[in-house]
Amino acid sequence: MAAPVLEFGNMVAGVLPQGGVAPDRLKGELAKRFRRAFAEVEERRASGEIGFFGLPRDHALASRTREAAAAVFDGCEALVVVGIGGSALGARALRDALLPPAWNERGSRARAGRPRFHVLDNPDPRTVSALIERLDLSRTFFNFVSKSGATTETLAHFLVIHRALLDALGPRAAERHVLVTTGPEGGVFRELAAELGAPTLPVPENVGGRFSVLSPAGLFPATACGIDATAVLAGADEMARRCATPELDGNPAGMLAVLLHWADTETDAPIHVFMPYADRARALAAWFQQLWAESLGKAHDRRGARVETGPTPLPAAGAQDQHSLLQLFMEGPRDKVAVFLGLRDPGVDVPIPASPSRDPAFSHLAGRTLFQLLGAERRATAEALRRAGRPNMTIMADRLDAWNVGALFMLLQIAVVYTGALYGVDPLDQPGVELAKRLTRDFMLEDAAAERGPSPRPPETPGDDGRWQV
Repeated sequence: MAAPVLEFGNMVAGVLPQGGVAPDRLKGELAKRFRRAFAEVEERRASGEIGFFGLPRDHALASRTREAAAAVFDGCEALVVVGIGGSALGARALRDALLPPAWNERGSRARAGRPRFHVLDNPDPRTVSALIERLDLSRTFFNFVSKSGATTETLAHFLVIHRALLDALGPRAAERHVLVTTGPEGGVFRELAAELGAPTLPVPENVGGRFSVLSPAGLFPATACGIDATAVLAGADEMARRCATPELDGNPAGMLAVLLHWADTETDAPIHVFMPYADRARALAAWFQQLWAESLGKAHDRRGARVETGPTPLPAAGAQDQHSLLQLFMEGPRDKVAVFLGLRDPGVDVPIPASPSRDPAFSHLAGRTLFQLLGAERRATAEALRRAGRPNMTIMADRLDAWNVGALFMLLQIAVVYTGALYGVDPLDQPGVELAKRLTRDFMLEDAAAERGPSPRPPETPGDDGRWQV
């Protein structure tokens, strides 16, 4: 099976009518720069710091995940993944890409007896209460996912859902209706699971949350709902094999990383658009957004120098956003580079019937299909941007099946760690996010104290005391 390929001609000088990277730089200076980045990533892999490369060949973990998925009780009507960030986005991307459209609206027979697949991430009380109210808790399974084992939103969701299970099903409900996916040792969630008798699955210590889609965090719920996790891992493994070379012209993740880094640092294009031409890949674009932003947006480089660097990822959807964002891409600031995702085979197509009207506006549609229209729109967008001197690339996949989705996940994960090395930052940490997490906890504690008496905390942000409001 052919892995997805990166078509990058529209980034190259001579193909672009203005600008573009010189071909001799891709063979010379930029190729040398990539070899250094490749060596850094390989060194960190060898030291055990970067673990996601090895997930496709961790057969013991994959087997344990399959066994846990098979143990989800008979008659389970709904599976709810409860997490946030990387603990939810990967599962949602797998669900939307690989299960039939409107999966949760289908009856049990159409789902072959597999459960509906919900993802609960944001602690919006209306969303949470509405989901719990419409679920039959006796036929629902909850998968709580937190790599750290201490994610505030997921802990809050756990307390709410566990109370609902206790009220509806009694004190031993967690043993049958809960599985916790968390780090391999320690953490609040692992301790809770032990107290409640609930099963657990590990996310390896050297696999961060945003890199965990190929671990039980993504593959347990996917497998429970009938997605072929073995094929997902096989596609990822093949892409890792293709990206195992330090030669830039043979490494698709390396080329993607080098060109996006070049666009930001040398052409002032720090906005990286990821635009799939398939509705099923919209959640993949949201997953890419977190992967790119959290991995590359850093205040300090790996030597400790203050750099405040990182591109801004922008998810978009083709062809819908041709009618909302394309005007900006075409004629607005030259601060963007687009990466399109195209397919050669949609799996399902719809013919366009002949028009009863003789109006020439219909002439180009006769005898064509909706997939042909979507493909023509993708090619037209890329070509229009090229003619305007706006750089863009296309990742082409044969189809959006389990094998290719696994390959796409691995391609983008490898690309982001290469890009981190090119920027000189650590793509594995997220210190800015950690500060917000600590402040959330502090504010919750202070608000609780204020309810018991006057708050000792003076206003720290405009608007706290009403003076900075309109």
